Amino acid sequence: MAENDLIAVTGASGFSGKYITTRLLAMGKRVKSLTGHPERPSPFGDRVSAVPFNFDKPEELTKSLEGATVLFNTYWIRFAYKDMTFERAVENSRALIRAAKDAGVRRIVHVSIANPSDDSPLPYYKGKADVERAIRESGLSYAILRPTVLFGPEDILINNIAFFLRKYPAFIVPGNGEYGMQPIFVEDFADILVGAAQTDENMVADAAGPETFTFNELLRLIREIVRCRARVVHLNAGLAVALVKLLGTFVGDVVLTDNEVKGLMANLLVSHEEPKGRVRLGDWLREHAETVGTEYHSELARHYR
Repeated sequence: MAENDLIAVTGASGFSGKYITTRLLAMGKRVKSLTGHPERPSPFGDRVSAVPFNFDKPEELTKSLEGATVLFNTYWIRFAYKDMTFERAVENSRALIRAAKDAGVRRIVHVSIANPSDDSPLPYYKGKADVERAIRESGLSYAILRPTVLFGPEDILINNIAFFLRKYPAFIVPGNGEYGMQPIFVEDFADILVGAAQTDENMVADAAGPETFTFNELLRLIREIVRCRARVVHLNAGLAVALVKLLGTFVGDVVLTDNEVKGLMANLLVSHEEPKGRVRLGDWLREHAETVGTEYHSELARHYR
């Protein structure tokens, strides 16, 4: 990337997008954000321009990408909500890829997920595989990075686990809790993504942190660091999901879905490659012990309200 290149980032104010954009601006790049919420204030002020996705207006979508040399794509959905389905998210992603090619974008750096599969019964993982295939078949230079699960100041999963451990007398665990997680620090992940933009070589790689926990081990670590005494209760997965859904009514959010539980219990949040992250979750949690989990982070508020 040349110093004054224009770089497009989907969701430049979002979780991973914010860290990508911070690095790009520090490198002297010009950044344009494609977003579902162009009206929201940007943490970057007027240093980053924002335009709507316009998935249903291909000519405008293409125009918004003209002049960009690289597209960092973080666009996806965590769960289906109202008229936004995984199938629609895949079609939106395909429209974005076509627009990038038509606009003359040189390279796509795409955020996927660890262990996507064309044969997966889980729409999240199958949809991610569908988008990866569309990128590989686009004829564009690409880097596809597959994170396990991200942690950092604005993350949802680790923060909300800590929140419920702090605020409630019991924490529900689906099944035996012996399935794995391998979290990667969001800043490590942003470094990997930005590094992947600075070559033309096509690549597909996992991005995982240096520690692997069982879910039970993760809970013990968080309980110890935030000094809570919540009781951990193991339940049948179906009953656990039903109770967590009920809990969602109290916080006004979708806390956890059946598909997410199935992916977790199938060990899909663990990589089979050498870890690329450096920051250890335990070290980060100890550094942020006074703040992590003190507030609930809502997926619906972040993306749909």
